[in-house]
Amino acid sequence: MRTEDVLAATATGLWHWDNGAGTVTLDAEAARLLEMPAAAGVFRESAVRSRFHPVDWNEINAVVNLAVAEGTLAEARLRIVDENGRVLRTVRSRSKPLPPEEPGSRAYVLVGTLQEVAEPQPGTAGAHTPITGDWRRSREAFLLDAGRALAEARSTEEVLRVAASLSMPGFSPDGLAVFGIAGERLTIIGHHGHSTGDEGPFNDMSLETDYPAAEVVRTGRAIYLPSPEEYSRRYPVTWPLASHFGRRSWAFLPLIVAGRTMGAWLAGFRHPVSFSPDERSVLTTVARMLAQALTRAGVAETERELSLGLQRSMMPSLGPDIPGMTVAARYIPTGGGLQVGGDWYDMIPLPNGRIALVIGDVQGHDVRAAGLMGQLRIALRAYAAEGHRPDAVLSRASRFLSGLTDAYEDGEETGPRFATCLYVEADPETGVLDIARAGHPDPVVMTADGTALIRRTEGGLPLGIEVDADYPTTRLTLEAGETIMLCTDGLIETGGHDMATGWVRLRPVLEQHTADLEKLADALVQAVHGPTSHYTTGPLADRREDDIAVLLLRRDGGTPPRETAPRRTALTIAQAEPARIAAARQQLRELLHDWADPEQVDAAVLMISEMATNVLVHTDGDALMVAQATGEHGERRLRVEVADGSDELPHKRQPGEMASSGRGLVLMEMLADAWGVDPRGAGKSIWFELYESGPDEVD
Repeated sequence: MRTEDVLAATATGLWHWDNGAGTVTLDAEAARLLEMPAAAGVFRESAVRSRFHPVDWNEINAVVNLAVAEGTLAEARLRIVDENGRVLRTVRSRSKPLPPEEPGSRAYVLVGTLQEVAEPQPGTAGAHTPITGDWRRSREAFLLDAGRALAEARSTEEVLRVAASLSMPGFSPDGLAVFGIAGERLTIIGHHGHSTGDEGPFNDMSLETDYPAAEVVRTGRAIYLPSPEEYSRRYPVTWPLASHFGRRSWAFLPLIVAGRTMGAWLAGFRHPVSFSPDERSVLTTVARMLAQALTRAGVAETERELSLGLQRSMMPSLGPDIPGMTVAARYIPTGGGLQVGGDWYDMIPLPNGRIALVIGDVQGHDVRAAGLMGQLRIALRAYAAEGHRPDAVLSRASRFLSGLTDAYEDGEETGPRFATCLYVEADPETGVLDIARAGHPDPVVMTADGTALIRRTEGGLPLGIEVDADYPTTRLTLEAGETIMLCTDGLIETGGHDMATGWVRLRPVLEQHTADLEKLADALVQAVHGPTSHYTTGPLADRREDDIAVLLLRRDGGTPPRETAPRRTALTIAQAEPARIAAARQQLRELLHDWADPEQVDAAVLMISEMATNVLVHTDGDALMVAQATGEHGERRLRVEVADGSDELPHKRQPGEMASSGRGLVLMEMLADAWGVDPRGAGKSIWFELYESGPDEVD
């Protein structure tokens, strides 16, 4: 006896359901069980689906999806109904879902058996089966999922996409349209399940038209059309426009928010729907959630448009190209509220032919901070255009801001606000940068070989705190191929970081993306806001969000290969600022961060500390430190010089066991590979050299 005969004798059929192709292959017994023509063949998915009770189809769809995810058998009972919705028989399905051929595809192939079971008795009405309670539970779960999905949608497009993906329990529509109101006209906000251009006859339709959606908007009452005959009888004028879509049932529901009808929602079905009280309840609930979601999305889009307009009006363009230099900039607002804040950057042409680069951060992330930022930015441009030096520009800006913050809002004093700022005056011809800083993070310089160094600069209080604040100026030279980065604290601290850990996160990005400034700017933003930022959170408890502004300036010109490009750093240590010796030690460590022998790095730090301290103790002038590393990796030479204005040469001494000084030259003789003292026209220079060696070569 053949296998097919055995299966037929036990009322068991075979089926092969290809979800991707939309076809179902049945043998003769399976076709009989599903009330299809009693012969083996390939049938359309929609034809087979119409034979299942809607409630059971919704259930098996969830069972199959679970089986696909878990790789198990999908087992379910299915009621087979006739064209009038009456249950004819019940079959048991045991099928194996085959995974999709393409990764990420949602299509599947279902292979299995269908077997008739004894109950329920043929002729029992589907509406009175014991499974009604399952339908209600499925409805409640659906409404919870739908409400959550619509609440998370942020734009009108997302709301429409969520609405199109909703699978209602037992009667999912295959065509959706959302109508809006523009004056006395009906417009289409969006649709799903229709071809492009199908909306033409329905768009810009008068509200007085004999069309269900127009009547719903006029009356605020839902309209249910369970059959084409009902549609053509009630709306004969517009029935020809809807007849060619091939739908069998329609529901038009008002979209009402706060008692006002804002539009209508159309749900079209290719299978007959009687629109029972339960089904109408589901549709009404979804329409209410959809109306609220569309309203929220509209408000959010209006706020985003406002914030973008504010950003466009307040953020300047970088203007014309600077001869011999390249500039790139980015501004990213904080994720909350109107997405406007107090961070800004600017590039200002100066009367002397130089260029001023400005970056700053006004306290706060609200509209008032944005307003103060706009006024402060204009004031800075005006002071710079008058030809003032960087320190004078910041002093005048501080006085200006302190006057602005003594303001009142709604009859109450708003309190003072301050701003940090970094002002750089650049000479494109020589690369000389004059920097004044008001409580702002120090700039970062990337040398030609890709090493990133924080350049310590003189600074004063943030703007607006003291009316007559002073802002000393620091001068440095940007060599050919070097880049300087100015940024606000949001780039460093966003993600729960402090200044130290934030710098550790950014340094690899700066050293890996040095060829293209635009790519470097994008990489910096991605490091803070991109997917990888969630794996580089800082030590603080929360992922603090802040505005981000970053400005990059590179001096163009012929540069040596990255492997042999020299590294150079310089720092002035004033008599009144002995604490800057610690900054000198830190700069030297950063310069030698990839030096082969860490003991040589410690020795260099010790010697620079001794040399700088001797200048401050034994002379009346300042100390100028210059450190430079040249050569290829593994064979580099470090030369460090400390110059001062005194003509008195140091003497090598033999300090006793209890002596507190006199060991500087002794240490240099022990630790340095070479050292010396060079007299100069006005003062002297003490220097030492170290030659890089691998750890295995250290004695």
